[in-house]
Amino acid sequence: MNTMILSILTHFRKVAIAAVSVIALSATHYTLAASHLSATVTSKPSGDSQQLLAQKPTREAVDTDSTTTIGGETVTTTTATTVKREKSGFTLYIWQPGGTISEVIARVSIKYKHGNRFNKERFLGDYKYKIKQKAKFVNGFKLGDHIVVRLYDTRNRFIGYTEFACLPYHTAVNLILSANPIQDQVVRVFYGVDNNEDSIVDRDATISYDYFTRLHKQKVTFLETSENIKITQYQAAGFSNVAKTSVYPVSFSEGDFALVGKSISTVDSNLAKAITAVPGTLVQLTQLSNNPTYQLSQLLSKYRSIGVAKGIQVTFSDISKDYWAKDYIAELAAMEIIEGFPDGTFRPNAPVTRAQLATLLQKTFIKSKIRPAIAFRDIPKGYWAEDAIRETYEMGFFTILDLDRKNFNPTQKLTRLDVLITLAKGLNYKFTGSIKDIVSFYNDASSIKSEHRNFIAALTQNGVVVNFPNIKLLNGKKVATRAEVCALLYRAMVSAGEAADFASKYTIRPVKPDMTGERRR
Repeated sequence: MNTMILSILTHFRKVAIAAVSVIALSATHYTLAASHLSATVTSKPSGDSQQLLAQKPTREAVDTDSTTTIGGETVTTTTATTVKREKSGFTLYIWQPGGTISEVIARVSIKYKHGNRFNKERFLGDYKYKIKQKAKFVNGFKLGDHIVVRLYDTRNRFIGYTEFACLPYHTAVNLILSANPIQDQVVRVFYGVDNNEDSIVDRDATISYDYFTRLHKQKVTFLETSENIKITQYQAAGFSNVAKTSVYPVSFSEGDFALVGKSISTVDSNLAKAITAVPGTLVQLTQLSNNPTYQLSQLLSKYRSIGVAKGIQVTFSDISKDYWAKDYIAELAAMEIIEGFPDGTFRPNAPVTRAQLATLLQKTFIKSKIRPAIAFRDIPKGYWAEDAIRETYEMGFFTILDLDRKNFNPTQKLTRLDVLITLAKGLNYKFTGSIKDIVSFYNDASSIKSEHRNFIAALTQNGVVVNFPNIKLLNGKKVATRAEVCALLYRAMVSAGEAADFASKYTIRPVKPDMTGERRR
């Protein structure tokens, strides 16, 4: 085990130095700029158009006996299983080496990175910290997502603001306050890889960051140096000495979303209600217990109605509170991947066409292009989904049955099988166990053609399949509805580590081994 961990850490250090290809969903490759990982000495540097960054942590194939639980039934197979090597999430510490503050309020939110831009902040809660207290936040984070922390004293005075970027491994994040944060609203941020999850940045970690933010009149500046700062008050036991020059992720100092050296407003009229409200008025403060752990999926669901930016609709008049796909629809809407209609409805039972699915896939996944574009005869220049069709076809999505005539058939309604096969091929799902054992779970398995069985088995094993109302019926020939497509898309995101998981009795949920080879649910 120690050898394995050492090997993983060695690989991780190499990744931080050079541009890498990150393996996801077996053989599917996504490119990742090294700037998201490497430390640097800083220098100045429509909802429908949003795309989800499909950056994946490195995964490794391991031969193991795995048990798959499908609808209460258990199937055991020996497979080359793709195992996640990352430990997603972070542990947030708040310190004050000097001064007399005993408690502070941390307002936590997340900015999901979607392609080359960020979605609007989503609220994750208000947490009342005692100094030197810590809390762990896990699952549903991916490399490059930004966590925002607004700090208040117990009189609800705004005393600090900072952001940090999620790493592909569990991260220890330390926020260090000045001796008098009411007057000196400067926060030191020190964070880095915490593989053993002991809340301490690993001593041998080559990836760690150390910088300051200054708050002044509702604006925050990410400082380039520690000059003009009384650094002695930020020297906590166990931390490295404060360097003269701040160390940021390269993405903080370069590119379209660079933060370093800029004065950035911490308030915005489009922010979620919960983010702009006075602490304790709209949302009850969460008093930290001893070393608590918070699941992202639960937080997103708990605060969905008040935690999503203004202008984003996540509830619809024709989606009841107990509707089977409510959470799938709401989450994709919050991610700005899907929208409702001007009349406030979602129309969950409406069919989905090939062109519509192309636009959803374009917004959801970014992956390498594996084949050349086709000038489809039935897609005229300026067609509303022209770009989405071209790009998703280049990525490997969609089977074209009419290549001789070069037609895409954009208005063709999709069956559930069409959607499943499109996901399986485009995301390159693989299954190397007993296909028959997995597929036989479905009562209508005989209707699944032989050329599709390996795809269905792979999707099943990876927890992508959602069957409503009967979990044991694939209903491949049924025309896919908007609700069903939302469910399948979201489950593909969960499988890829891009979205927070949540319980659903209609999802076929496999048991996967962890990095030790032990079975886990």
